[in-house]
Amino acid sequence: MSHLDVNGLAAELLSAYSTGGMLVAPPSLSHSGFDLTAAYAVEAQLTKLRRESGRTTVGRKVGYASKALWRRLKLDTLVWARMYDDTVKYAENGAASLSLTGMCSPRIEPEIVFKLKDRIPSDTPTAPLKAVEWLALGFEIVDCVYPNWTFQPADFVASFGLHAGLIVGEPVHVGPEMIAALAAELPTFNVRLLKDGQLIEEGSGRNSLGSPALSLGELAAAIGRQPGAEPLAAGELISSGSLTASHPVAGGQRWTFEVEALSCCTTENRAAQIIVTFVT
Repeated sequence: MSHLDVNGLAAELLSAYSTGGMLVAPPSLSHSGFDLTAAYAVEAQLTKLRRESGRTTVGRKVGYASKALWRRLKLDTLVWARMYDDTVKYAENGAASLSLTGMCSPRIEPEIVFKLKDRIPSDTPTAPLKAVEWLALGFEIVDCVYPNWTFQPADFVASFGLHAGLIVGEPVHVGPEMIAALAAELPTFNVRLLKDGQLIEEGSGRNSLGSPALSLGELAAAIGRQPGAEPLAAGELISSGSLTASHPVAGGQRWTFEVEALSCCTTENRAAQIIVTFVT
């Protein structure tokens, strides 16, 4: 795609997300040859436009953190997009409210959120937990400007990675003495997702590329292979991939994300949780 096409598509997507509008079709259908290289060029232009409007990038979100999806969609790694200071909100005492005004068809995903204290080497992204300052439970809210939630990975990247918001729970500091236990528990901890007190789905840490820590390391490697991409840096927040399927949300609903068997977050008698209530 030409530079002019990238700029035009970025402006079209930004307008759709800003106004709650929808595109007639995803770029992979409306633009011949639209691929991940073009998509990351659009994502970079969106970042430029948002920064020029006064917004700050605060981290990255992960998509397609599943090797089964890689095989089906012919991907060789996960994909990513940036998050911004006006899309991230911190819960207070484990709870938050979020307005759905302006969103097209929002969905919710429970995730582990990391904050980095150091850069993760992109050439050898081993032991990524050593670069983590803290972790937290989080809810990512995703929204889609494409009809019927139908898109390809390139369309996903070009539309902010579908990122509409992130609710971050109570941070838990990650000290060197915790890393071995975390590495063992992050693939196996249990997840419960509830809507208005009713169980919707159960999941596990393995649903995010086998472990949220492995997803973090793969993100560093994927960014390192993307020409011109800004490497992961200290201070960034990483939303490491959904631990369940995504589920539609509506105003008035109260969603709860509970985890068990993650010792840094839970006690013997209490599962850690984060709650979000949606308003319109």
